[in-house]
Amino acid sequence: MLATAGVSSGLTVLGNLNTDERVNGGPITLKPVENDAFKISIFSKHLQWLDYTEMAEATATMGFDGIDLSVRPGGHVLPENVVDDLPKAMRAITAASLNVYMITTAITDPDDPLTEKIIKTASSLGIRHYRMGWFKYDDKKTIEENLSEIKSKMFKIAELNKRYSISGEYQNHAGTYFGAPIWDLHRVLKEIDSPSLGIQYDIRHATVEGSTTWPVGLKLIKPYIKSFDIKDFQWTKKDNKWIAENVPVGQGMVDFKRYFQLLKAYDVKGPISLHYEYPLGGAEHGGKTLTMERTKVLAAMKRDLLTIKDLLRDSGI
Repeated sequence: MLATAGVSSGLTVLGNLNTDERVNGGPITLKPVENDAFKISIFSKHLQWLDYTEMAEATATMGFDGIDLSVRPGGHVLPENVVDDLPKAMRAITAASLNVYMITTAITDPDDPLTEKIIKTASSLGIRHYRMGWFKYDDKKTIEENLSEIKSKMFKIAELNKRYSISGEYQNHAGTYFGAPIWDLHRVLKEIDSPSLGIQYDIRHATVEGSTTWPVGLKLIKPYIKSFDIKDFQWTKKDNKWIAENVPVGQGMVDFKRYFQLLKAYDVKGPISLHYEYPLGGAEHGGKTLTMERTKVLAAMKRDLLTIKDLLRDSGI
């Protein structure tokens, strides 16, 4: 088993990697943290126009606690390069006095060789949370058949997570995805019953799927919430069709005040990943170049961060 040093320890992470998987360039010192409850990270998808060092410096200047690093195809760290590039990214991030509380992956296949490599490398660096990829329902199969197949894959992933002392978290995503209705994800998580598997709860997507009933789903899934995604939206009619249009935090339909009050009442905690899906010069799509001034992009990002901090404070969190 791979030796790890936890994020909460404040220790220098050296790992116990094989010779071809060592952390080059010296140790990575994690910022001491007692716990990761409501620590706010920026999703690095929106900073892919910056390299590791520039990303870390900009994030620290805006006032975030950490970076939710994309370790997936097209991300800041490509899965096939995770052994070499994840430590490089971590070194730049920790040098800016930030933490990596979580990473975002596309993991759905426990038998893919890259799955264990990503989990193993992340664990060796003290990362305790990662977001999984998504499963879509196969219309050619019954709901029960779909759930059975998904459960089998998630069970194997949970076993890998347990081996490396890391938590895999599935995001509820609006649409025809497994997890969108919440009850299906709850059922699978309950049947697997692993502390190494949970949900990265997304209130934006939950509100899209149930504008007035999302509190019921939240109450159901709360025992399995380990982290959070934050973003906002509003319904807009475009070309005679209603669409969920993404907007800055606090300007849309998500009832953040009630949401945070419920999280406090339920004593549900975990780190937050702040997303920017509204028009932002290409940053919203993970663009490598911007079509608007960098200062305006960073100002919008900081504005949403301050809004969330205010909402958390007002909720007593």
